[in-house]
Amino acid sequence: MIEFPPTDAGFTLDDYASFAHLTSAVDELRQEARTLVPPIRDRTVWMVNSTARGGGVAEMLPKVVALSNELGLSMRWAVIGTDRAEFFELTKRIHNLIHGVGTPKLSRADVDLYEAVNAHNAEEFLEHLRPNDLVVLHDPQPLAMAQVLKKHRDVKVVWRCHIGLDEHTPATRAAWTFLQPYAAACDYAVFSAPEYIPDYLAGSSTIIHPALDPQSHKNRELSPHKLTGVLCNAALKAERHPVLTPPFPEPARRLNSERKFVEANTDGEIGLLYRPIVTQVSRWDRLKGFAPLLEAFVRIKRRSEERRPADERHRRRLEIVRLVLAGPDPSTIQDDPEGLEVLDELCRAYAKLPRALQEHIAVLVLPMASRKQNALMVNALQRCSTVVVQNSIREGFGLTATEAMWKGLAVVGTSACGLRTQIRDGIDGLLVQDPNDPDEVATKVETLLHDPQMRDVVGRSAQRRVHGEFLIFRQIQGWLRVIARCAGTSVRSLG
Repeated sequence: MIEFPPTDAGFTLDDYASFAHLTSAVDELRQEARTLVPPIRDRTVWMVNSTARGGGVAEMLPKVVALSNELGLSMRWAVIGTDRAEFFELTKRIHNLIHGVGTPKLSRADVDLYEAVNAHNAEEFLEHLRPNDLVVLHDPQPLAMAQVLKKHRDVKVVWRCHIGLDEHTPATRAAWTFLQPYAAACDYAVFSAPEYIPDYLAGSSTIIHPALDPQSHKNRELSPHKLTGVLCNAALKAERHPVLTPPFPEPARRLNSERKFVEANTDGEIGLLYRPIVTQVSRWDRLKGFAPLLEAFVRIKRRSEERRPADERHRRRLEIVRLVLAGPDPSTIQDDPEGLEVLDELCRAYAKLPRALQEHIAVLVLPMASRKQNALMVNALQRCSTVVVQNSIREGFGLTATEAMWKGLAVVGTSACGLRTQIRDGIDGLLVQDPNDPDEVATKVETLLHDPQMRDVVGRSAQRRVHGEFLIFRQIQGWLRVIARCAGTSVRSLG
């Protein structure tokens, strides 16, 4: 079942260029496009993935497609689908194996299921393909389409894999062996880091870093009035004075002591505008390290009670600090069937805590019915944060960290490859070596909580790093080079 979601019709390149801090990045992109686009403008480039919402790929593609079209390239977005829930259970297992987690075994039945769903989608997709088109398949879910597409059409196929692990284990070998025949059908591959490239693709791959849209609803500046309005609209703050915009039809929901999700401010406010806040926003995935982060926060609270820091302001800070763990409504993300299970595990851990600790922890489910409203909620939560954490055990890249860095916030990441690619330890934030160690996580978070000057310094450095390396303009430049290469156009460098 192929669908063609709408792409972003918001900011144009002229709009971006009107911001002084973005002018040079837009100029560089336009200059490269003047050389690379004319020879390839007669073909359509298709971006194909497995979900229209939830996760970094679905967030990046609409703007990548829209701006590429503005540059003169014909690009479209397609999303595969299936009624067979077991397909996404299989691809989630493959996702976990690539990250080194799970039983390293994939069966003949797995092969048959994987090929059958992809063949069905490919056959439907063939109706839209023309000779000389180029198809980019994102991540493992649609990869097996490559064989069918190339058998029936004279097209180029690129595999864009956003995930990986910087070590070889039985689990990773099982996943890469399973995917090898399908990847071999592709003309080229793109990864997020050199460490992720399997040996059999080493000579036909390049690197494009994921990137963010600096003026998306998730990343744009929010004035005090707008920020407060979003919090009120989302039920993340009580509306004590009139605000300009009406409540969101679906507000944020917060876990209560009875393990039920209720409107977020039902049992009192979180205190986002008043308290120090430690925040992690991610999909509900065991590899995101929610459980050890929860335990780390509990230890911060208990240590402060036992040790009573001599610094009166810091003592007060630890007394009132709150933890926010937020993620999308997992029932709305079809390609991540583990989400409900992982969220339930976190709810059970929360329910075991004393009521006094529960009051300082907000587990939030953010609705996905409106992509704009969801993005604004995330933006507001991050901008209310003192420290943003991405405690990933494995991380392909971690755009939630990039988003916080762009906002100039102090970030605690981990040594997972995708995060250390962005965050230079002690320069752009702090890195945890073992995200499963609550004591180490607690120490890193408390270090930043205790030192406002350090938070300012690493936040400014983080923002500069995103500006130079991880904005969408640099990402599109990378795509123009890959497309030109696959079309046989001479390109200076694919670096």
